[in-house]
Amino acid sequence: MARIWLPCLLLPALLVSVAANVPPRFEANMSSVSLPEDLPLGAEAFWLVAKDTDNDALTYGISGAYAYFFSVNKDTGEVKLASPLDFETLKFFSIDISVSDGHNNPVRKPMSVVVEDRNDNAPVFENTVFSTSIDETLPVGSLVFSVLAKDPDTGSGGVVQYFIEKVIPDTPDSKDLFRILEDGSIILNDNLSYNNKSVSYQLQLKACDLGGQFNNNFTVQCSQPVFLSISVNDQPDLDPQFVRQFYSASVSEDATVNTSVLMVQAVDGDKGINDPVTYSISNSTRPGWFAIGEDGLISVSAPLDRELLLEDNEEVQLQVTATEKNLNIYGQEAKATTWVTITVLDVNDHKPEFYSCVLPDCFFTPQEAQDNFSAYVDEHASTRIPIDNLTMVAYDPDKGSNGTFLLSLMGPDAGAFSVSPVRAAGSAEVQVLVRASEMVDYESQTVMLVQVVAADSVSQLSSVATVTIHLRDSNDHRPTFPQRLYVLSVLEDSATGSVVTSSIHAEDPDTGEWGHITYRLLPGNGVDLFEVDPDSGTLTVKNGTLLDRERQAVYYLTLQATDGGGLSDTTMLQIHLLDVNDNAPVVTGSYSIFVQEEEGTVSVTIQAYDNDEPDTNNSRLLFSLLPGPYSQNFSVDPDSGLLRNVGPLDREAIDPALGGRIVLTVSVADCGVPSLSTEVNVTVTVEDINDNLPVFNQSSYKFRVEERVPGVLVGVVEAWDADQTEANNRISFSLSGSGANNFMLRGVVLGSGKAEGQLWLPPDVSLDYETQDIFKLIVSAENPGPQGHEATAEVNVTVVDVNDEPPTLVEASLRGVSVAENGSQHGQVAEVMAQDVDTEAQLEILLMNVICTKAGVDVGSVCQGWFSVAANGSVYISQSEAIDYEACDLVTMVVRAYDLNTDPRFHAYSANGSLLITIEDVNDNAPYFLQDNKTFVIIPELVLPNQQVASVQARDEDSGNNGAIRFSILQANFLAKDGTMTPSQNFFRVFTSLEANVFIGNIELVTNLDPTLQGTYQVTVKAQDTPSVGPVQEATITLNLFTVDQSYRVRLQFSTYKEEVGTNVDKIKAALAQATKTSVYIVNIQDIDSLARAQAHSYLDAYFVFSNGTALTLSQLSMMIQSDQGVLTQLLQLGLVVLGSQESQESDQPKVLTGVIIGLAVALLLVLVIVIAAFVCVRKSYHRKLRAMKASKEAQTTAAGVMPSAPAIPGTNMYNTERANPMLNLPTKDLGLEYLTSFSDLDDVSLNSLDENSVDLGTNNQKTKKDPPHSAPEPESEPEPLKTVLSRRKEAPRGQQQEGLSFTNAGLDTTDL
Repeated sequence: MARIWLPCLLLPALLVSVAANVPPRFEANMSSVSLPEDLPLGAEAFWLVAKDTDNDALTYGISGAYAYFFSVNKDTGEVKLASPLDFETLKFFSIDISVSDGHNNPVRKPMSVVVEDRNDNAPVFENTVFSTSIDETLPVGSLVFSVLAKDPDTGSGGVVQYFIEKVIPDTPDSKDLFRILEDGSIILNDNLSYNNKSVSYQLQLKACDLGGQFNNNFTVQCSQPVFLSISVNDQPDLDPQFVRQFYSASVSEDATVNTSVLMVQAVDGDKGINDPVTYSISNSTRPGWFAIGEDGLISVSAPLDRELLLEDNEEVQLQVTATEKNLNIYGQEAKATTWVTITVLDVNDHKPEFYSCVLPDCFFTPQEAQDNFSAYVDEHASTRIPIDNLTMVAYDPDKGSNGTFLLSLMGPDAGAFSVSPVRAAGSAEVQVLVRASEMVDYESQTVMLVQVVAADSVSQLSSVATVTIHLRDSNDHRPTFPQRLYVLSVLEDSATGSVVTSSIHAEDPDTGEWGHITYRLLPGNGVDLFEVDPDSGTLTVKNGTLLDRERQAVYYLTLQATDGGGLSDTTMLQIHLLDVNDNAPVVTGSYSIFVQEEEGTVSVTIQAYDNDEPDTNNSRLLFSLLPGPYSQNFSVDPDSGLLRNVGPLDREAIDPALGGRIVLTVSVADCGVPSLSTEVNVTVTVEDINDNLPVFNQSSYKFRVEERVPGVLVGVVEAWDADQTEANNRISFSLSGSGANNFMLRGVVLGSGKAEGQLWLPPDVSLDYETQDIFKLIVSAENPGPQGHEATAEVNVTVVDVNDEPPTLVEASLRGVSVAENGSQHGQVAEVMAQDVDTEAQLEILLMNVICTKAGVDVGSVCQGWFSVAANGSVYISQSEAIDYEACDLVTMVVRAYDLNTDPRFHAYSANGSLLITIEDVNDNAPYFLQDNKTFVIIPELVLPNQQVASVQARDEDSGNNGAIRFSILQANFLAKDGTMTPSQNFFRVFTSLEANVFIGNIELVTNLDPTLQGTYQVTVKAQDTPSVGPVQEATITLNLFTVDQSYRVRLQFSTYKEEVGTNVDKIKAALAQATKTSVYIVNIQDIDSLARAQAHSYLDAYFVFSNGTALTLSQLSMMIQSDQGVLTQLLQLGLVVLGSQESQESDQPKVLTGVIIGLAVALLLVLVIVIAAFVCVRKSYHRKLRAMKASKEAQTTAAGVMPSAPAIPGTNMYNTERANPMLNLPTKDLGLEYLTSFSDLDDVSLNSLDENSVDLGTNNQKTKKDPPHSAPEPESEPEPLKTVLSRRKEAPRGQQQEGLSFTNAGLDTTDL
């Protein structure tokens, strides 16, 4: 009993946990990181942070396809950006981060890198050249064009807004003509006009994003400007326009029908359409008099009568309508009207007639004409004295000479009188004058008759009026004028008070009061203009402001002289107003013309008139073009006033400040003296076209630039374009030629049409004289317009050499040299050489550092003073005796060359070079063994000849043959456990190998070892070097090789066959190694005879050896397996059914087998079985002991190790003299043990097959036992449980695993209970 429970008591002591080094782990947040795409190169990106519970030094790393984006400090975990990020190219990627503590495998973990967008892109228009055409009638608010710019950024940095930067032409009416929406739609914002506004526009567009973070600032990115060309299409929306504002003509009143009068002309208001125009008379002050043809020719259509137009100023007004042939855009007729004034010229077709009235209060109608008049006169009235009270006016409605008539007298008394005026035009007050005063004698007759005859001076048509003159008795003498008619003249511009004449005097023979004569002007036409001095008779201008020849040219006044007795005499004054050139020409209309340069023509007639006397120099007009900056480009007809351009107009010849507008001054002057003139401005706007190439100010340029200087201005080229609008004179530069990619050309606008191209080196580009000393480039200047005008110039850039190149070390001079240690050499050992491509280089060699290493490991400054380097590069030994190979086997002299004449702006030093000085070894060190703390274990049963059983490692600080080690076995002995020492000299041999500068002696077995021996083999190994010269150095070490004899061999039985066990051997070894923490050595795997084994079909023999050479016994193995339920379950699933030693299973050693089985059973059901077993023992002690005794007797009759040919006792796996070991082939989840689940009346029924079966070995018959007397009666049909279980087993086909798992149920051992 004590031996059975001993494994259970020792189990807690054997459960020792083995602490191992724990690998590090990353922090939980080390799964993703977000980085802005504008993170600068070299900036801190993030940190790798891991924790290690062992506080080991950690090494960090990054790997994966995208690891090149970062550089990591392997010691600190700081990660910096090594390659620029771009959100638009790669928004997300994954890297693998790793951390290692140097003891475990590196811990790796994927990390997601999210690239955050930044506003690093400007919007870009999908196209750079846009053009469209629109109708001039396009409604306001309509879509003109749509542009699209894209920005690959996200957020506000990717939202594009559009702007109209400039509208060309830059006029007030085009400034707000267009607007652009948020989606890039360009909308018409005001009305268009083909005639009154420009016919084409250019819109400079720009797109900007809403801004976003970029380089830690809020940045708004804008695109390069693009231009939209808009052409306006003319539409028939305007009425026609007459070429003159008004028309006037004259026609004789006797003109025949169809006589042409004048031609009117109208043109289509839509210049781009020019629709044909027809004409009609829509209104007339004299309907039917005139007609108009479709060509605008006005002709006479009926007889004319000027005299009917006297109240209309002798004019006929015609309203002429011009109608376009086609309807306008509104479906209506497009028409315009103008008034035409036709003056009907007089023809002498009327005779003069008499009227009784006083001018100007006369009404000359046929009804008012009279032929009888009466008057009075004093007797003896003086000659030329008009008779009194005669209000006679003669009137001829004809005009001019046709209206001039002659007055004469006839009749019985015609000789006594005369008529005045004798000649008149139009109308005149007729006076009958006394001609012969002596004939006017009251005493002779009181009434006198005269007939006044008015005869047309041309047609001789006449009228006669009878005047009855009543005589009055009066003074006999009256004043008399020497002349009856005085013809006078005065300038129409005479001032008030100007003397017309002072020589007219009347004579009266009377004296005294009767002879005093006073003068006065009788009422008549002109009395408001002139006055006479009553005493002197001097005639002067009364009101000079009323004198106007253009209103009336001749005045007839009657000058009366009266004596003191009241007698008077009159004389006729015929005053002619002399024309003075007092009216300047009058220009009608305004003149503004738009014309394209080169092809456009100017043709416009200046309309003017002069009110001075017709057909005189005062009214004759001459047109001239006043001198001006551009007047030589135009001409004007001096008579007609037609203004034309002399030749093609060139917008570029106009001062750019004028914006293409030429203001011409046309002078309209009369021919009077002095000449009067009027000036009128004609504005000619010459519209620009792209007709000029850009021109460089030089045909070639030569620039010089120093090498190695990045980002400097190389030179400037300048070009200009003579076109005057920005759309046509914009210049863009481009660069081509070999090496053009080393330069960048920046265009700078100097002014309208002028630009310079600044040739720069990019900030990251510098030139190298030694690589290329001259660049031949071609610079192009071009208009971006559709014509693609381009000019080129040569640019030669000469690279100026400077001492900019650092020297370089001659690689051949850095070849390593060897120096023996311990003062073997002195003096110069090497010479470092340098070279410089610069011509004025002065070189020195500088020693920068001395690195001392031993076997590749830095040993500090031990070799600092061994060597020195002179300025000329010579390397000398400074401390020959101090050179020690064992302290340092490689001296690295880090040198560099220095150019004393290098330009201060450039690097004067070469790259560091390393001169390797190898220290040659002298054999002054003995080999030594490396301690690796290994324990060597030999399992004689498994170890075969030529198999390695142990190894040693040794080093020698010397090099070459001096450090080469050869191993040999000095002696070998076997030390048994009882202390006995046995020589084993020829049992082992050693082979030497070299690995990583460490010599390894592999010890192999020469012959088979006795597996029954228990003890240790002590093997002494010698290591000695092999110097070429000098004595051999050596060292020795003794190894202990522990043996594991067969007593530690353990057998495991499986329910599967060896083929399947062999397939699962790796899993089985892994599970056993996990549970035992030992090295598992498999001896063999064999099948078991199925007749001899009811449950197991194969077995596996193995050793379980610790690293210190000790091995597990069966009980220890059982306890370890039972303590690890996971491994136990895995082994059961792999088919494990029995755990035992080879001897107990083959030689029937019952105690060892029972201990192993009980140990395994206790591991599975340690607590539960103890409680149940204790309870069952109390109840069934007697019965179980009885049955156990019978089983023991049966087992004793069988020889040890002999398996009976008859079937084994059911429920047992072998005969045992002390106790049976039943094996249940039950599923692992349900063992079928009733007393484990309930305590019923059937608890006294044993599950041991021995309760029902007894075996007679002699007769091989089975007998059924009677039921115990205390057991409850059972139905005969109820089988024994174990028998039922065994009867249901079906042997699985060979090589296949059974569905159920078998295990040894040590808890059902009945003997001890």
